[in-house]
Amino acid sequence: MTVGQEKAWQRHWSQLGQDVVELPSGPLNVSAWFGREAPVVLEIGSGMGETTAKLAAAAPGVNYLAVEVYQAGLAQLMMRAEELGLTNLRLLRGDAVILLTDHIEPDSLDEVRLYFPDPWPKKRHHKRRIVQPDFAALVASRLRPGGRFHMATDWEHYAEHMLEVCEAEPRLTNVHGGWAPRPEWRPVTKFESRAHAEERDIRDLIYERAH
Repeated sequence: MTVGQEKAWQRHWSQLGQDVVELPSGPLNVSAWFGREAPVVLEIGSGMGETTAKLAAAAPGVNYLAVEVYQAGLAQLMMRAEELGLTNLRLLRGDAVILLTDHIEPDSLDEVRLYFPDPWPKKRHHKRRIVQPDFAALVASRLRPGGRFHMATDWEHYAEHMLEVCEAEPRLTNVHGGWAPRPEWRPVTKFESRAHAEERDIRDLIYERAH
């Protein structure tokens, strides 16, 4: 970590963050952690936090959870949160699948966001992609009825895989019947700008948990 990231970690992690492996057994008490009842959004893989901080800032009425494995990324996100004065963001370090399986109650999330996950482009690595049938079923089970699962990727073949997997999950309905229009509220990151410069299309998919 950089010096700034290390200092942000020391200042804020004890209040804003928890390690997934150190969570008490059973469901995470989200309302107690935020100190209020509010709709809950979970972003999986927040990276360096560029998008996450802006989205949390734009929705102060939401309890925003971000799960990420890389400490430097979480520290950078805490720096961004400090700059923006965010109070509605909490961070989790570790495996999103373990978090969802062991610590998120069924029917409790208003939205799950998965933006630009690792595409594992080589065919022999495709099994490492996070979006698989078991994962789609897990996300669907944790969404409340009417809750949404929003994905975005700049890898065409991964987008097609996401579409195929989620179309096969009976509890998920494709809101747009195919690719979703790019939401204006999703910030354009440096990563996304680079994808455009390299002439890779960005594809969004938005699913809704059936009632």
